[in-house]
Amino acid sequence: MADVTLRDVARVSGCSVATVSRVLAGTRPVGAETARRVRAAADALGYRPNHAARALRSRTTGTVGLVLPQITNPFYPALVRELTHALHADGRAVLLADCDDDPVAEAEYIADLLSRQVDALLVIPADEDRSREAVAAAAARVPLVLMDRGCGPGIADSVAVDNTAGMALVLDHLAATGRRRVCFLGARGTVSAAAERRGAYAAGAGALDPGAPDRVALGDFSVEWGRAAVDEVWAARPDALVCANDLIAIGALQRLHQLGADVPGEVAVTGFDDIPMAALSAPGVTTVRQPVAELAAEAARLLGRRLSDSEDGPRRAIRLAPELVVRESSAPAVTAPAPGPGRIGTPPAARAPQSVRAGRGT
Repeated sequence: MADVTLRDVARVSGCSVATVSRVLAGTRPVGAETARRVRAAADALGYRPNHAARALRSRTTGTVGLVLPQITNPFYPALVRELTHALHADGRAVLLADCDDDPVAEAEYIADLLSRQVDALLVIPADEDRSREAVAAAAARVPLVLMDRGCGPGIADSVAVDNTAGMALVLDHLAATGRRRVCFLGARGTVSAAAERRGAYAAGAGALDPGAPDRVALGDFSVEWGRAAVDEVWAARPDALVCANDLIAIGALQRLHQLGADVPGEVAVTGFDDIPMAALSAPGVTTVRQPVAELAAEAARLLGRRLSDSEDGPRRAIRLAPELVVRESSAPAVTAPAPGPGRIGTPPAARAPQSVRAGRGT
């Protein structure tokens, strides 16, 4: 069957081709009855818009390139899902590229997406320093928003969680539960999220113990590093392990279990991001929840403003408020009351997660 054209819809609806185009593209207001006739004719004929032809006419493709550092990190699939929904609502499709934490591959993917005429780019940079040149060059060509991580001030619009506020929530919680010999398990390198969380720990941990800011072990954002890090720091017998993300925290819990350590009685463990595995772990991981849906919505909004030419001002840096979710890895265990005479004891109900939210930053 030949493709249905705008001319076919115009013939069946009794409207001009120009009117049909306006109705289906939504570019100009049209009378309600006219719009109803056009849409009814389009549905009856099975009309589907030709995006390639539209791109030639409008010189836009309706696509946004999204470059991730590593899709295997469980935090990113949830973010991709929310971004896809937010951009689809604006009539835009997503082209996804995973650079596997390699700034050289990242630059190649950015160049490839630009060659495919994407209208805009969303980038979570692999490295704050080594990603900067490619990101800055791309931002000079198309609207670009940095997400979750930065590349230095003024490079592009950016949206991320307030990592400093998130770490403050963790340290306040540990102080309130009597922890003092805290230790930070983080990631080395210049990834901005890693550096911000590490810096916030160093700035705030001294209030718990003067030696705490120096108790730092650095590797990468992985379960494997979490396991290895415990072996590096366990001789100092910390009473809390502050982990830079949930993968590190889960690895740390696995190794502590192997060592026979009591969590949280002997040592508390906290994470960052609130990936699904954090709630499913045993014990559940106390963590800083990133507002993923809000992160995606803000990124889509920033892109939309740039694409519509309604904003041509300075680059904007938006920081979103995090939330602390307290689970069993740091909360005191719930003790069941002793069974009374003639009663059969029942286990206590599982502790419900508790949430504390930081103030919104911009």
